[in-house]
Amino acid sequence: MRLPFDANGQPVYAKPESLQRTGSFKLRGATNFMARLTAEQRAAGVVAHSSGNHAQGVAAAARAVGAAATIVIPEGASAYKVAATEALGATVVRCENTQEAREGTARSIAERTGAIMTPPYDHPDIVAGQGTVGLEIVEDLPGVANVIVPIGGGGLSAGVAIAVATGAPTAQVIGVEPAFAADAQQSLREGRRVTWPAESVNKTMADGVRTQSIGALNFAVLSALLAGVVTVDEDAILEAVRWYATTAHLVTEPTGALSLAALRRLLATGETDSVSLADGPTVVVISGGNVDAAGLARLLGVAS
Repeated sequence: MRLPFDANGQPVYAKPESLQRTGSFKLRGATNFMARLTAEQRAAGVVAHSSGNHAQGVAAAARAVGAAATIVIPEGASAYKVAATEALGATVVRCENTQEAREGTARSIAERTGAIMTPPYDHPDIVAGQGTVGLEIVEDLPGVANVIVPIGGGGLSAGVAIAVATGAPTAQVIGVEPAFAADAQQSLREGRRVTWPAESVNKTMADGVRTQSIGALNFAVLSALLAGVVTVDEDAILEAVRWYATTAHLVTEPTGALSLAALRRLLATGETDSVSLADGPTVVVISGGNVDAAGLARLLGVAS
């Protein structure tokens, strides 16, 4: 959908993954992963760890193929996302809010029960599923010049980067992270995967990108294909959420508003974090819109 403003005289479009059945792009990767399981693997069930959106994607995709799903969700995750995951038929297990606890708890369940681990981002089938976002962008807008996409574990950004490099090789893909969780930017800058502490990444309101490091597969892809990573502060994220709601009439969660926040920073500065916009149409990917009414009201400043 075209947004009601231009970027350097060129149109800006949004790719609203918030309108997916589970409210985010995560359904794509989970669906592709489930489709590639054998009948025996589906019968064993699946297990995943997630702060919420991957949880819902896995729960919905597992239900569609008749597989039982157990989802490990850290304490501090959105109660709305937890409830939505349970409503899709998954069993939810809580853990401490660290990457180590999430991965360790899920791995323990898989070893004990024989369930198939469904990675949130660092797996070829997940990346390929998320990459369909990029395929649709270049099919709908073959002249696209810039695609701005959030980075958490890197599954979405890696998939989009591969698709855009294949279908629109002159376009650039720009990543965006909160300043509190800029592990991908540091990793790409230093040429090695780095891990940020949980106490830092958990400070951002963008809970969908509170990963402490990007996946190994995704690091390799993004090192080769990403134009760069723009960081944004919490005020910019909040302003983007409010703009979407009041001007574009779209409900986005903070993570989903990251791309718009990055675009606005690029337009204000011309160049930031060694990234600038190429001449031509820009697409901002809205990764998700999973926020409940009370949470949205707080973000919009109409409730305490």
